[in-house]
Parts: sequence; structure tokens; C-alpha cells
Amino acid sequence: MADSVFEADPARSRALEADPLEVAAALPPDREAMPLPSDARTVFLGGLFFLAAMGALYVASAIVLPVILAIMLKLLLQPLVRLFDRVRLPRVLGALVALLLLLGVLAGLAAALTRPAADWGSKLPRAVPRLTERLHALGQPLEAFRRTLDQVEGVATTATPAPDAAGVPVRPSGLVDTMFSGTRAAATGFCTTMIVLFYLLVSGETFLRRLVEILPRFADKRRAVEISLHLERDVSAYLVTVTLINAVIGVLLTAIMWVGGVSDPPLWGFIAFLLNYVPILGPLVGLVLFALAGVLDFGPAWSAVLPAVVYYAMHLIESNAVTPMLLARRFTINPVALVLALVFWYWMWGVAGAILAVPMLAITKIICDDLPPLRAFGHFLEA
Repeated sequence: MADSVFEADPARSRALEADPLEVAAALPPDREAMPLPSDARTVFLGGLFFLAAMGALYVASAIVLPVILAIMLKLLLQPLVRLFDRVRLPRVLGALVALLLLLGVLAGLAAALTRPAADWGSKLPRAVPRLTERLHALGQPLEAFRRTLDQVEGVATTATPAPDAAGVPVRPSGLVDTMFSGTRAAATGFCTTMIVLFYLLVSGETFLRRLVEILPRFADKRRAVEISLHLERDVSAYLVTVTLINAVIGVLLTAIMWVGGVSDPPLWGFIAFLLNYVPILGPLVGLVLFALAGVLDFGPAWSAVLPAVVYYAMHLIESNAVTPMLLARRFTINPVALVLALVFWYWMWGVAGAILAVPMLAITKIICDDLPPLRAFGHFLEA
């Protein structure tokens, strides 16, 4: 997936291709274009606020993450709701139809992929010893991986159960309890996301109206509306385009895996669809997963590398030709900032954070570009 998210200024792009010193000498002095803070207290307080905000996001992830996910889904579904508005469908009914369509897609994916995922989960621990025998060069890494799986499966049996006050042994917390706890938390977060998403689709513009009403100056009111429209237009277009591209890749890869004889092709198509939301790191993880799938299905033969080769070839075509062609008027984010954002949000919120890292970086870049005190930081995020 290409990392394009913002509209580029053609004149600015041509200027960036030249020597920075020549550009700086040719441009008229404009100290207000990207003002830097001159007060040390401002920098210090800004740093403290950033650390406090990140700490709050980490501690309150169970609440914040569903809300952030609902905002991203709202931006994704907003064009559909706008379409319903144009055909004179009531806003509540349009939001409900969009939400039901999303739930239908998720339910269909869950019904189609639950059994294949469970089959691969049960197949993997039994297949690792067989692969260790056939691939002697990878014996040590595979053995370490097998021991990790055994530890996860036997986490309940490594400790001696302690009796409670009544003398009855307390049943240890095993993998099933851990999975149940994780499933319950995921279900709670999912319900929270759907509820927040519905109300954002119905009356999400209320906050913008209230913000415009309380801002004192007309220039501030206009800037708030422009930032909101900029966010909705650019991030919505980016999310819709990338989702459609990823869906096409998932369908094509499902068909190729089915023709190639790989078991459970819909599962691998969905994995490719999901990993394509995570630039740079996602394709690398997918390459390892598809190589493992080929070895498990075909054994240590030349045909075992075909799934990984096909997957990576499709990724190269998509990231270097298809996505730049569809998003040709958008420039790329600084790749260093992109990787740092992926690593940071993965550490904060896990896989969900890695998937949301690029849209959140896009929103940060748009806000920084539209607010003069933050334009210098936005310039650092620019490729």
C-alpha cells in the first residue's frame, strides 16, 4: 500500500525538487509561514502536554481505541451516508443502513473465516516438529517457536494451584480463560465502536456547529470549518480508495491461492487485505506467513515459495503502480515518520494501533498544515 494521504501543491513540489538553498534565496521573507516557538516555556509545556496525552491514551486505551476506530469508520462510511442524503433518505435511516451493511460484511467474514483460522491454529503446533525434521537449517528457530507454542498451551500447568480459604484448590487461569477474557474485552470494544459510530453518522456535525458558535473571531470559525472539510475530504478519499484496493487484492489473491491448491484460500485473501493497511511492515509479515503456508501445504519443495512470491509480486505492483496512479495528486509522508508511527502505535495499542497509524498520521499532518503554530511540525512529516 502506498503511503499517499494528502494533496500536493504543484508549485511547492517543484520547489522541493530544487536545491533548498537556492529555493530559500529565491523566496521572499515570510517569517509567519512556519513560525517556530521562541519561548522555552512554550516548548516545555508543549512537551509535558504531549507526554500527558500519550500516557492518558495508553492508560485509557479500552475507551479511547473504540472511539478512534469509530471516527475512522465514520470517515470511511461518510460518502455512503452522503449518497443516501442526496436521494432524500432520512439521516437516521441512512446511518442505520450503512451500519447494517458494515455489520453484514463483518458477520459474513466471521462466518467464512472462523473455521479455517481454527484449523490453521490447530495445525501449526503439530506441523512445526515435522518442519524441523525436514528443514535442518531452520531447526533452532522452529524449535524455539514450538517451545513458545507449548508454553502458551501449557501456561495453566506450570504453576501449582493454591488452595483458597476454604481449602478448595483454585482452578488456574489457563489459555481458555485468557482467550475468554480477551474475547469479552473485544466484544465490549466492538459494541462501543458500533454505538459511537451510529451516533457519529447521525449527528457527528453537531460538535462542529457548537465549536463554530463558541469561537470568538470569524477567521477562527472559518478555519475550523476548513479543517473539518479538509479532514473529511482527504481522509475519507484515502480510506475509501485504499479499502477498495485492498479488497481487490484480497479477492485476486483468494482466486490465485485456490487455483494453486493452497488450503483455505479465503483466509489468506483476508490476511492480505488486512496486512495491506499496514505499510512497509505489513507486507513483510505477510511474506513470512505466506511462505509458512506454502511449506505447510507443499513441504520443502520449490512450489512452497510460490504463495509468498505471488503475494509479494502483487504487493509490488499495487504499491508502485496501482496506488500511485489512483492517488497521483497526493504526496507521500516521510517514511521515517511513518515507520516510527507504526512502531509507536503498535506498542501503544497492538495490531489495531498499527492499522490506525497511517490514518492518524494523516489527520495529524492535515491539522498541523492548517494551523500556523503547528506548520513547522507538519513540515517535518512531509516527504
